[in-house]
Formats: sequence, structure tokens, C-alpha cells
Amino acid sequence: MHREYRSDDWNSYKMVYGEPHRQLEPLEKEIEVVDEALNVLKEVGILPHTDYDHEKMLAHRKAVAENFEIPWTAITPRMQRLLYAINAIIQPENMIAAGVFCGNTFISNAGAGAGPGAVYKAKNLIGVEIKPEEAERAERNVRTIDPTGVARVIAEDAVDTVKNFPDQIQALYLDADGDKARGKGIYLEILQGAYDKMPPGSVIMAHNSVNAAKRLEQYTKFVRDPANFKASVNVIFDIEGLEVTGK
Repeated sequence: MHREYRSDDWNSYKMVYGEPHRQLEPLEKEIEVVDEALNVLKEVGILPHTDYDHEKMLAHRKAVAENFEIPWTAITPRMQRLLYAINAIIQPENMIAAGVFCGNTFISNAGAGAGPGAVYKAKNLIGVEIKPEEAERAERNVRTIDPTGVARVIAEDAVDTVKNFPDQIQALYLDADGDKARGKGIYLEILQGAYDKMPPGSVIMAHNSVNAAKRLEQYTKFVRDPANFKASVNVIFDIEGLEVTGK
């Protein structure tokens, strides 16, 4: 089953890339739009419910704003909230985020299981960044809010990470770039490496479903095939987009 959620203002709601913590709209509007998307994800069976702790989410946001070095980001406040909420709802024991740059997208996922926004106890929350210098910065950032080491960033090719991971993977976030030939098309290779380790109820979140739609044609064909997944929803409330898929 494939669905689309598109907010009325998706094309005008835009991130100021160099101002990662800038509020783009009233908080009530942000929550309203994200709640609408969560309701669609629940309707198609990707999420069991839509409840998450709003105060914990804001505690997470505050900690990131105060402690993280973020040179730029395309993650809007809406997207940050959606990623946090999905993880807070499904509470993955093991989550892998591929392509995390400075760690902002990673912690948007991992923040539900580590740091001031934690609402459950996770086992492994792993961010993967292929560029060593970026992985080092992301790891420094994460350490500022998670002293436990449950959330961590490694310098590695995400294809290798998922293939070698010894346990089940309940959540997979995709934001990696492959070589020039593949680009965002590498999402499919990463997902296929993780596929057999993802139990029923697992969720895959693929960023850039709108602005990289051409590159992701094979990926979206795969995740929208009912032979492979229960449901997939293209969540469009900013110009980046997020394809959310449930197994």
C-alpha cells in the first residue's frame, strides 16, 4: 500500500540551512502538521499509535541547540519532530542511521532513546558517516548529550554496517550519498543489506524523497511493492520529503 501525505504549505515551508535552530512557524502549527502525518502512518499500519512525549521532544531539541556544532542542516523543525516521534513510538532496540554528517539527523532519531529526550532504553543507536572527519565531529556532538555510549557514530560505509550487524534492526534511517554514479540511489543497496534483519514492525525512513525523487526511483519502487513491505507513505511537508516504510 502506498499513500502520500502532503501539507498545504510544503513548497513554501523552507529551511534556512545556516540557521539550524530557527523556528519557522508557531509551535502549534508544527505539531499540527506532524500529527497529521503520524495519523496517516497509523492508518496504514506503519505505526501502532501516534502518542509521544512533547515535553521530552522539546528537551531533546533544547539540548541539541545548546551543545551541537551544526554548520548547516536541511532538517526542518517539522522533520526533526517527525523523526523523533517515530522513534519514540516504535522504540527500536537497534537503530541504524546511514549518512549522518554532523550528527543532527542521527540524533533526531536517536534522541528518543538517548539524552534528555529519552523515553525508552535502547541497545544500539548507531550513526554511520563515511567521511572520517565528519564522523568524528558527529561523535563529539553526540557525546555532549549522551554519556552512556548507547548512541554513537562510526566512520564506515553503511552498506558494510548493515551487512555485518549481528542483531535485528528495528529502525533504519537513510540519508547517505554514494559515488557519483549512484548518489542517493545507494539507499536501495543499504536497505537490501538490512532487509533480512528487519522484523515485522520495523520502520525505514528515507530522507530526500521529494528533491531526490529521480535518483530514488528504484528505491521507491522497491519499498512501495506490497511483496516487500506492508505500507509506504511519502511524507511531504517540506521540500526535502521523507518516505516512511513499514515492514
